[in-house]
Amino acid sequence: MAAPSRTLGIAFSDGDRVSRVAGAVVRADGTLDGLAFERCAVGGTDATEAAIALSDALGREDVRHVACAGVAPAWFNLLDLRRVHEALDRPVYAVSYEPSPGLGPALREAFDGDALERRLDIYRSLPPRVRVERAGDDGSRPLFVRAVGIDDDRAAAAVRGLVREGFRRPEPLRLAAVAASAHREAVGEE
Repeated sequence: MAAPSRTLGIAFSDGDRVSRVAGAVVRADGTLDGLAFERCAVGGTDATEAAIALSDALGREDVRHVACAGVAPAWFNLLDLRRVHEALDRPVYAVSYEPSPGLGPALREAFDGDALERRLDIYRSLPPRVRVERAGDDGSRPLFVRAVGIDDDRAAAAVRGLVREGFRRPEPLRLAAVAASAHREAVGEE
């Protein structure tokens, strides 16, 4: 499977209290085709709403997939991938870059009570991570993908199709991360 015709990449750049969220619409050839910005609270519970609001602000019916940079941005402001999928009616996948024993222990260390339970509920609802080897098996480090609304093999193929030669991140996520960082630098904590 080639890369989807257009993918919305969503990435976060954290400040002390506010995370700047960028959504980058990227064509299959890697061309940036739209940007939108939102914010969410560092340590909050509004990252899912920010991701949905980005798509709504863009109003792009031509976006075929939504790629998110991880599931625990903004200091454990967890993304509910199923809610994003249901709201946007598009396949949604989260991409991460390192092996992980899971977020459970870190969540239990950082939170307790209702704050912990809310995060654990979202975390438990997430599909398992699937290891994605890079094309050509050139010794590159693998990526890890959690997918909703698309089977694991198709999500893995789409992610591989979005990685440009010489880069590790899928292009929509790389461009969204650059935009989120630049936006945070430009507007700060306001």
